Amino acid sequence: MPISPPRRGRAGPPAMLRFTPLALASLVLAGCASFSPDGGFGRVEQLTQDRTGLKPSLQRSAEASAAARTRIDELLRQPLSADGAVELALLGNRDLQARYADLGIAEADLVRAGRLANPSFTFGRLSGHGAVEIDRAVIFDVLGLLTLPVARQVEQQRFEQAQLQAAYATVDVAADARRAYFEAVTAEQLVGYHLQVQEAADATSELARRMLAAGNFSKLAQMREQAFQAEASVQLARARHQAVAARERLVRALGWDGDAAALKLPERLPDLPAKPAQPRDAEQMAMARRLDVLMARRDAEATARALGLTRATRFINVLHAGYQNQSTSGEPRSNGYEIELSLPLFDFGQARVARAEAIYMQSVDRAAAVATRARSEVREAVSAYRTAFELARHYRDEVVPLRQRISDEQLLRYNGMLASVFELLADSRDQVAAVTAAIEAQRDYWIADTRLQTALTGLSPTGASAVAPAAATPAAAGAAH
Repeated sequence: MPISPPRRGRAGPPAMLRFTPLALASLVLAGCASFSPDGGFGRVEQLTQDRTGLKPSLQRSAEASAAARTRIDELLRQPLSADGAVELALLGNRDLQARYADLGIAEADLVRAGRLANPSFTFGRLSGHGAVEIDRAVIFDVLGLLTLPVARQVEQQRFEQAQLQAAYATVDVAADARRAYFEAVTAEQLVGYHLQVQEAADATSELARRMLAAGNFSKLAQMREQAFQAEASVQLARARHQAVAARERLVRALGWDGDAAALKLPERLPDLPAKPAQPRDAEQMAMARRLDVLMARRDAEATARALGLTRATRFINVLHAGYQNQSTSGEPRSNGYEIELSLPLFDFGQARVARAEAIYMQSVDRAAAVATRARSEVREAVSAYRTAFELARHYRDEVVPLRQRISDEQLLRYNGMLASVFELLADSRDQVAAVTAAIEAQRDYWIADTRLQTALTGLSPTGASAVAPAAATPAAAGAAH
């Protein structure tokens, strides 16, 4: 509301053609706020590459989409590796591309925060008794200009938070793709093995049937071989379904929209490394590099800055000033100014400040909870990784070779006519559980390795949401505008 009458004086130029110092300042500030060349995606690329070894792709142009399509075709020409599956996910996952749009939204808010709100122009005309009175005014948001630097810093931190969110989503997709890849390869490998078991069971059952017909085999022994054949058929059917399900999970993790059969997988899992990794200062590394921890810290910092802005503007929430002139027919033009502010008669800002303080304490407690959970998850991931490596190595170096030596010894006994063909086949059946467990242990190692790397530098390996979306900061900062 006006608290000072317009000042009368000599007529001047029209209001929209006069540049006040406030208008000049707003033009300068507006010129300083602009969009970045890469939309902030360069930092997302760097954060992702540091944690996955691969760069994501922002497909906002026909050229970028064509380049991604070409690279996808190259990856599909040969069996996928684990890194190839991750790269395919970073190139073709449309949900990931949709999340990158949050970067553009955050940058638009940042640019808007660096520009003064557009001035408002009012025009009034009154006529009567042969006289015409015209009022003109240009109003500027003075409080917005005074708080512009702090508001821009708040939005800058929100923009950096959006970059961390985009990197977080990218690393999450990469980890899911890697885990789904190892599960799919394992399922395909088990199908091949159970198919061999089925073929052996069919041959054994047929031999038992013929020997029973010739009177050289008991009915009980023949039914045992037939039962094993039936169990082998069940296991093969389950393995085939598991392979289909694992491949479809891989398709979803990659965001692949083509034929699932186009994804060529290797016949077996990668070999175990010569020795396990020995992460040093794992908890400290997680505190320094995990994206969910960094996001929680940045959220607390941005909320603290917004709280300072709220306290600074608790009494004056709206302050407008502008140039005004008035002209009446037959009289000289009157020039002056107008100031409008909100008087703190009923609301002294305590509610806004209390709300901002509660939001800040919430972000601090959330950051502490994320850090505590991260340290625990790292310790668990290290233990799981070491255990998985030891089990996989034990199966590779002890269990499977021992079963093989037993099989070789049984074959020698058969060649020396000390054992029957059915004893030889029964020993082969005993190897099924050992070989299956060895393949699954190898799969568990590679998944544990993926979870460890994710827990150290990326996010929660359990898939739980690390931090809530940073919606508190704009609420606190918005109280000042």
